[in-house]
Amino acid sequence: MGLTVRSCCYFPGSWKRLNAQGGSTVEECGEMENRKYTRVASRMRCWCKADEVTLYARVGNVSEGGLFMRTSTPLQTGARAAVRLGSGEKGEAEFQAMAKVVWARQNGQSRPPGMGLQFDALDDTAREQLRRIISHDMAASAGA
Repeated sequence: MGLTVRSCCYFPGSWKRLNAQGGSTVEECGEMENRKYTRVASRMRCWCKADEVTLYARVGNVSEGGLFMRTSTPLQTGARAAVRLGSGEKGEAEFQAMAKVVWARQNGQSRPPGMGLQFDALDDTAREQLRRIISHDMAASAGA
């Protein structure tokens, strides 16, 4: 299953529909989208390394299947990359995986520029580590 652009995203407490600019929430969604994994809005930092390029940017949303990385210089669709996620705080856990760029959006389009990255198959240990990082990020966002 590929990561696709959708208009709903989970924010702590409820599902919201995003406006065309991709930033502010404008209404509650009636039902969750048909996805294998729940997307969660995030502001985690992400390092993405492919060939001779290393990107460092914020995550727009993340799930157990992949993430949206906000960047004005997305990699090309189909590119393979090593991804590292974490809060960036000293002593905090990090998650690392290989991923594939499944879509890219350039500056000037109707939504924020960036790329959708789909994680390669995760073993149980990696999946649990990712779940802990997502839970920590959600708790930090709710307390902010």
